[in-house]
Amino acid sequence: MQKTVEGFSKLSKEEKIDWIAHNCTTNPERTKTTLAQYWNHDRELQKTHDEFIENTLTNYYLPFAVAPNFLLNGKVFTIPMIIEESSVVAAASKAAKFWLTRGGFKTTILGTEKVGQVHFIHHGEKNTLIDFIKEITPRFYEGTEAITRNMKKRGGGITAISLRDKTEGLQGYYQLHCTFETLDAMGANFINSCLEQFAKTLKEEAAKTALELEVIMSILSNYVPNCLVRAEVSCPISTAKGDTTVSADFAKRFVQAVAIAKSEPFRAVTHNKGIMNGIDAVVLATGNDFRAVEAGVHAFAAKDGNYSSLTHAEIKDGLFTFWIEVPLALGTVGGLTSLHPLVKLALEILQNPSAKELMQITAVAGLAQNFAALRSLVTTGIQKGHMKMHLLNMLNQLGASEQEKRQLVDYFKERTVSNASVKEGLELIRKQ
Repeated sequence: MQKTVEGFSKLSKEEKIDWIAHNCTTNPERTKTTLAQYWNHDRELQKTHDEFIENTLTNYYLPFAVAPNFLLNGKVFTIPMIIEESSVVAAASKAAKFWLTRGGFKTTILGTEKVGQVHFIHHGEKNTLIDFIKEITPRFYEGTEAITRNMKKRGGGITAISLRDKTEGLQGYYQLHCTFETLDAMGANFINSCLEQFAKTLKEEAAKTALELEVIMSILSNYVPNCLVRAEVSCPISTAKGDTTVSADFAKRFVQAVAIAKSEPFRAVTHNKGIMNGIDAVVLATGNDFRAVEAGVHAFAAKDGNYSSLTHAEIKDGLFTFWIEVPLALGTVGGLTSLHPLVKLALEILQNPSAKELMQITAVAGLAQNFAALRSLVTTGIQKGHMKMHLLNMLNQLGASEQEKRQLVDYFKERTVSNASVKEGLELIRKQ
């Protein structure tokens, strides 16, 4: 049974590691060696990493990869991706290459509105509250002038403040529903600072008029249905093979596969998880908050009352079209963007995009990922390509030598990869 500890955060890094090694692991020296292996040899850089969060022991590495050949609105991008799943980058690259000769990806920003709320309880007359909020609304803007000044200079700021009656779901519950434009910043700190000032103003003004209300909390929302981007691909359908067409049979099966994900939640969850493979990988690479993005995207997938596909497909007038509309609240300034060297490099690889451009790039990565998955599902099946990407991981787990790896990669070019078949193939080589 592990021990409790007082003042852990106040210990030095070495003291933290020593405590963990001796109280939470069976081999303290091995634990210390493992943690030290992943430290950066540049002490200043390691110090920067250590200060990102509290109680840091070491760095956790994930592969930093790129998927090239994305033609987006007539401009070619190489997209950085951070992810541990072996088939994701290969699938994205394959989809990018497929659409490179078919017009590429087209994107449109549908909105950039972000949301925050002040949640409060009021049991008095609704009309009295409505009049009160209407009267003090100018003071909300006045109270946040110091916070919003620089953002307004750049064209952003608070875009609206409205009272929402939520008493149908919870007795006495109202909220100030506030919307913001944060430009290239993700804007979490900006929004929360504004909201806390709104709450302060609300309480002060209510006290002056003896209006009874209780502010419960003030916080941004990660559900941003109006911070929306659309990405799509399309090409003609033909019965003949050609670089600028897809077959009628393929298009029909593809559209049907999307329709299934629209109507069946069990399928929709896996379908959308595949989209998020691409989106999360770019969000991580660019230092954005993938948990916030995930939460908002999945809420959007259920916005009509049933969890459904984020992507859509149709055949109309001889044209196959596949598209996604997805909420993405992203930033290219602030946070880790100026601190983490690999985040700065990722943004440089993307040609230093604005937040709007990053929204479009990220949506395209998700659409490409979904296209690659569905293309496999309706043709060869998912396992053929997926398991081949896992082959090297399996061989490493089995302790295969470099020569054995080369032989088995060649051996499985025309064979089905599975845990059993890889183990059998390795044993066969070793017997020979």
